[in-house]
Amino acid sequence: MSVTGDITTVGTIAGGAVAESRIAGGARKATALIVEDHPDQARLVEKILGLRGYAAVIAEDGETGLRLARERQPDVVLLDLMLPDVNGFDVCRRLRGDPATMLVPVVMLTALNDHLHEMHGFRVGANAYLTKPYGIEELFEAVAAARAWRESMRERALHGEIHVELNSEITLLKDLNDFLMNVCRATPLSGDQVMQIRQAVMEMAQNAIEWGNQHRSDRLVEITYRIHADSLEIVIRDQGTGFDRESLPHAAAADDPFSHLDVRDKLGLRAGGFGLLICQGMVDEMRYNGEGNEVTLSKRYAPPEPGSDA
Repeated sequence: MSVTGDITTVGTIAGGAVAESRIAGGARKATALIVEDHPDQARLVEKILGLRGYAAVIAEDGETGLRLARERQPDVVLLDLMLPDVNGFDVCRRLRGDPATMLVPVVMLTALNDHLHEMHGFRVGANAYLTKPYGIEELFEAVAAARAWRESMRERALHGEIHVELNSEITLLKDLNDFLMNVCRATPLSGDQVMQIRQAVMEMAQNAIEWGNQHRSDRLVEITYRIHADSLEIVIRDQGTGFDRESLPHAAAADDPFSHLDVRDKLGLRAGGFGLLICQGMVDEMRYNGEGNEVTLSKRYAPPEPGSDA
């Protein structure tokens, strides 16, 4: 595969090797930031994307990739996971936690092909996860989908009420990341507060999938977000029969947070059961309906000043 004659490679920036491709004459191409510590792999991705007119910026470590993402605002980031300094999962998490880069599309490219790593990728905010070896069309499709995500996020804002339905954890992770982006833009909540809400929603939604719906894919979990002038309200509802909140031997209690672990071990359940206790400390209010299959989480904030643009 050859590189077209109108592309040149220039320079090295301290802190990591960087190469930039430009059209002759200075016209701007769509930019792809490739964070990859193996030069041959990086050049291969650069050449493939060059077929679709992308200019490449290459960073050989995670810190350089983070800095270039802030400085260059690329159209897409192609992110390897096994980097020499910061792993790709942390790079993605930091991109999503920075208001300057939270809407940068991220495609993870990795040899880690197991389900747990894929789930972790979506958990920290990846838009796509491709395992090596992947096809050229697969890469093009992943990049196109990631960029379409950013455009959809720019076109819509979270006002009033948003309703989503999901039946799997991957769907949950993708929808929850979209929700995070919009909450950051639509409320005065700090980044730390938004991440606390994310964790609370994740815990409750996973409980709904695992306990309420018993992992049945034909049953949906409904999540409704409501933005008010002085608070954010999130309602999570499953299609199960509910539960008795006074009888939860498999869940941690505030006055005895560890004895439930023996119960979970006897039942053959994964270690955990701290979800309810964690959520109570992350939101201002948590209340259930009578049946126990719907929970409402509330987080309050100061309303905008009269006459402000908020």
